[in-house]
Amino acid sequence: MNDAGNKAPPGSRAASDLAPAGVGVYLGRQVAFLTQHGKEKVVAPTLEAAFGCKVAHVTGYDTDLLGTFTRDIPRTGNQLEAARKKARLGMQLSGLPLGLASEGSFGPDPMVGMFPWNVELLIFLDDERGLELVGVAQGKANFSHVLAADWAAAEAFARQAGFPAHYLVIRPESEDDPRIHKGIAAWTELEAVFAWALAESANGRVFVETDVRANANPTRMDNIRLAAEDLVMKLNSLCPACGTPGFWLVERVTGLPCGDCGAPTRETRAEVHGCLKCAHRETRERPDPPYADPGRCDYCNP
Repeated sequence: MNDAGNKAPPGSRAASDLAPAGVGVYLGRQVAFLTQHGKEKVVAPTLEAAFGCKVAHVTGYDTDLLGTFTRDIPRTGNQLEAARKKARLGMQLSGLPLGLASEGSFGPDPMVGMFPWNVELLIFLDDERGLELVGVAQGKANFSHVLAADWAAAEAFARQAGFPAHYLVIRPESEDDPRIHKGIAAWTELEAVFAWALAESANGRVFVETDVRANANPTRMDNIRLAAEDLVMKLNSLCPACGTPGFWLVERVTGLPCGDCGAPTRETRAEVHGCLKCAHRETRERPDPPYADPGRCDYCNP
């Protein structure tokens, strides 16, 4: 087990700017983080600056065994379950009662379904207090592919994909071909592997896609950093009644009045924050906007 000691990347916000004073209960504590794709480089500085903890980089387990984005090893369970399993493994390997794990997913964007989309979860487990909190970030992904018949097509795709900063993966013939080269990060290597794949291909095509492992994809790594910032804010929100970290949104209350007729709509009027340990709840009215668009009103726009 190795301790991570990385500085925050340029352009990231200091964790102290994300929320009020850090949670003193984690001052000087070690938090296990099992990862083999460099995620500690963006997670450790964010949490350590906020709480005075030490993110302990845990090695000794191949996390690709839990599933790969290149589909050669399918993931079992959903995204949250996979993150929880990773955190548990890191805690078991390190013997620590505090653990972190990151898990990503990719699919179409939730608005129009036309763009690749990335959702990142960063789970935090505290066995001493029986807590589980999840930081979340999502945004447009750099995850695409091409079925190329010649080097010119592969080269054009690589430039569009931001290569070599974003690594590439190559297979002969199709997206499910078991003959695979990952982590391609140089032009000479890309050209050589493409020539190999084309010679191996029975249909004269080569499948080229972006590598979305965290260490190979700066766009995804930035979303992981944002998930860490979201986790910091949730951990920094203490229950007013018992002081437990993670006093956060548990329910949305609809009924925001229509700006035209004043009737209640299905838009959010207030948010309920709740504690993970005690029964304390607080309802907070949303200050803005004060009224819903009439287009969202069932009376004005049935």
